[in-house]
Amino acid sequence: MVDHELRKEAHDLDVTVWVGKSGINSVIDELHDQLQSRKLVKVKFLRAARGSQETDELAEELAEMVNAELVETRGNTAVLT
Repeated sequence: MVDHELRKEAHDLDVTVWVGKSGINSVIDELHDQLQSRKLVKVKFLRAARGSQETDELAEELAEMVNAELVETRGNTAVLT
């Protein structure tokens, strides 16, 4: 599927994973499980999780950790497949 189509599909998705002060390591198992049963997962990075890092950097790092592909980041939200 083309990225454009994935982004369009992701637009109406609800956030199902929130990354907070515990960081991305605390959501790896949950995200991995959700990716097994869904095509797309929307992740929200709260201010406490971001610290000095940009959302793009955190999203790339998280995608790599769960062997997923980063579809897009918009604001403090990322979509993975």
